[in-house]
Amino acid sequence: MDTIPDDLRTWVPRLAAPVAAAVFVLLWTIAEAGRGEIVENVVLFGLFGLAVGLAVWMPWTSIGLTVAIPALQLAGWVQPPTDTTWPTYLAIAFVAFFAAFARSIAVRLVALAAAGLASGLAAIAMAVPTLARPYVWSSWVGGGQGTKTDVITLAASLFGAAAAAWAVGIFLSSVLRVRRIGLVLERTETRFHETDFELRLAHDRARISRDVHDALAHSLAVVVSQAQGALALSATRPEVVEQALRTIADVGRTSLVDVRHLVERIQQDADDVTPRETLADLDRLATTMRDVGMTVTLRHLGDATELLPSQELAVFRIVQESLTNALKHSGSSSTVDVALDWRGPGLALLVTSSGDDPLVAARRGTGRGTGIASMTERARLAGGWLTAELGDDGVFVVTSFLPTPEPIGLLQSWTEQPA
Repeated sequence: MDTIPDDLRTWVPRLAAPVAAAVFVLLWTIAEAGRGEIVENVVLFGLFGLAVGLAVWMPWTSIGLTVAIPALQLAGWVQPPTDTTWPTYLAIAFVAFFAAFARSIAVRLVALAAAGLASGLAAIAMAVPTLARPYVWSSWVGGGQGTKTDVITLAASLFGAAAAAWAVGIFLSSVLRVRRIGLVLERTETRFHETDFELRLAHDRARISRDVHDALAHSLAVVVSQAQGALALSATRPEVVEQALRTIADVGRTSLVDVRHLVERIQQDADDVTPRETLADLDRLATTMRDVGMTVTLRHLGDATELLPSQELAVFRIVQESLTNALKHSGSSSTVDVALDWRGPGLALLVTSSGDDPLVAARRGTGRGTGIASMTERARLAGGWLTAELGDDGVFVVTSFLPTPEPIGLLQSWTEQPA
């Protein structure tokens, strides 16, 4: 049904109206072929057929013809009705039926009114005798009830047939319109599900990208730092090489476990998996970085309150990424202070790092990784915000806030990111 042109409720009558017009003209031409005045009658049939055929394509023209034809008959310019051709006025009902499918309410209402006017003119043409046409309805039916009564009866009958056809057209138009709306809703729902599926895929890709970055970037930064340090000191302090290799092995083993857990989480339903890292793992993380040579201070200010598991994971990843960035850009001799402030309506996290390592000094300012973007996105998904910037004194500062699970209205002023 997607290939149906335009509006479904006009598609059917657009094809049916010309077909009905052709059948109308053909049948009347065949019926009157053996009688006199065939040429004049064919013109009459053609005019009525034209009115029917244009009822959907050019409704205003069709409505005008419906009224004009009996008027022209009264004026003597078109073949008047006879005892065999008067049923051609049923074309008025056909026009009313097809005009009821129009989009415009005005067209539909005018079509009904025009049917009434055309019925009246047709009744006059059939029932009122003239000098040129002394034989009219009363002689066709062998009597009659008087000219006035015949006019009223014929007009009412023709208009009744036209009104009934118009009502049927309105009903069928409504049915087709409802069907079209149903098809549109069905297509919209299908597109919605497709878009939702694509968004879920994009979300999963972004989540997997963040998880892979979190699982590997930290470990690889430690491995690179230890390898560079061991290489630089291997000639003067060979004992450092052994310690560096041991640290590399430990970190690599931990990274392998993290990747294995990541693969397991990807293979499972993400909605049923509870985040693995919590705030309790921050001490282990700080210890790992101290083993590398960094000076890491972890402080809690105030009494800790409960966070959602996803928020605890976000805090862990933010601290992990901050330590990784400090290691990459300030070296293994860098100093990092991590402060978790619980004294507000949530957790305020402040991570400051500084250092000067000649092995990595040349790389400062050249990194364009996804670490900060990943931290910002994690904070946002956890309901908070995050900023990261380098101060004039060379200290890199990461500031984040995550609200505790309370009504949003109480936390609105705290969750707005500062300018």
